[in-house]
Formats: sequence, structure tokens, C-alpha cells
Amino acid sequence: MHEMALAQAVVDLAVEHAEGAKIRVVRLALGALSHVEPRALEFGFDVVAKGTAAEGAKLTIDRPAGTAWCVDCSASVAVSGHEDPCPQCGGFKWMLTSGDEMRVVELEVQ
Repeated sequence: MHEMALAQAVVDLAVEHAEGAKIRVVRLALGALSHVEPRALEFGFDVVAKGTAAEGAKLTIDRPAGTAWCVDCSASVAVSGHEDPCPQCGGFKWMLTSGDEMRVVELEVQ
């Protein structure tokens, strides 16, 4: 389960940036096409946060949709899967431009 390693990285980053303060909320942007299971990440976060400044913190996950640039029709389009054709022209020559990211967007500390 790679979500546990990702959760550890999120906790480490949050604790580092909190500079000793108690962390109340960690907000993530986790793209819909990121291949990360949000529920598994939430579980992992709770496990690895124990004993740290992030223990008891709420993990909030935003799910940005996938967007791509289609080479065939030169359009920016919404995609919901890596195997989907372009919804405008039906082509498969597109490059993902967003929706696969995972980043800490905000920390709330006290």
C-alpha cells in the first residue's frame, strides 16, 4: 500500500512546516487521476500521525478533476480516466495537464 508511505511524507512535511505548533488541519489537493485511494490515505495519515504534532489533525482532501491538452484538436478538455478518448474529437493523443497532483495546500495550526 503506497498510501502509507505517502501519508508518512505528508505528516513529515506538515510537522516540519508547523515548527513545533499543534497541527489542526492538513488540506491536500489529490487529483482524481493520481492513483491514490483517498480513504487509504486518510487511514494511513491517522496511523503515522500518532505521537507527532499532527496527531488528531483532520485531513481534508480536495479532488481536482483531470484535464488534458489534445494534440489532435488543440483543445483543453476534461478527462476522467487515462484511457479515455478526447471528448471533443475522439482522439487519444492527449497530454494530462492536471488531475494527477498531490500537494499540501494548507496547514492550520494553533
